[in-house]
Amino acid sequence: MIKNILQGLQGYTGAFGLISKLKLWKYFFVPIIISFVTALVIGVSAYGLSDNIGNFIAKVWFWDWGKETFTTISSFIGGFVVVALGLILYKHIIMALSAPFMSPVSEKIEAHLTGIQQHQHRNTSFSEQLSRGIKINLRNLTRELLLTLPILLISFIPVIGIISSILLFLTQAYYAGFGNMDYTLERHFKYNESISFVRRYRGIAIGNGIVFMLLLLIPIFGIILVLPLSVTAASLKTVQVINAEKLSH
Repeated sequence: MIKNILQGLQGYTGAFGLISKLKLWKYFFVPIIISFVTALVIGVSAYGLSDNIGNFIAKVWFWDWGKETFTTISSFIGGFVVVALGLILYKHIIMALSAPFMSPVSEKIEAHLTGIQQHQHRNTSFSEQLSRGIKINLRNLTRELLLTLPILLISFIPVIGIISSILLFLTQAYYAGFGNMDYTLERHFKYNESISFVRRYRGIAIGNGIVFMLLLLIPIFGIILVLPLSVTAASLKTVQVINAEKLSH
């Protein structure tokens, strides 16, 4: 697992240079706009909802003493919950809607690595790529929410709450890496086969997703660079692993 996580992280080495070398920046124009708009909508919604959720939680405290302190803590908790859920939604929305634009990027990277310009894999249209992206990300969104909600509840427990933050980050990283890897997998495997592949190499997905999540912490530039760098890194490692599996069989 640790070895695969390091591989996922290693994929980012030289990713920026490869994008420029293969002239891939033009493919990221629309996804970057999608990323900006989605981040803006979710950010504005999060700002408005955090106080509402905080006030809702504060109603649990019936007593007058400590009411102000508990309300302040509740607002913080409300903000944390909204940010966590907002990041999950943002991630899956941009990855689903960007699928038709990211698949050609992955294909060009694969052609560069293998030297085969005309691949013999599954041929999919723009609409099929979009449909696949929406399907895989809806599936991942549902599973991630089912894992995230219990983790958020654990976060309220003293001491153990620190562990929950790490679990929450790694869960988000895994599903981010999953989505990035699928831009390559959709050409090679059917839906269920792709899910099995990512499970076998979940460490690579986590490694890729760790940088994805860290990039989002960088104001403005993170939103611009997150897809170009993470998709390029995921494509590099996914193609390498697919080719290694073929050679071993």
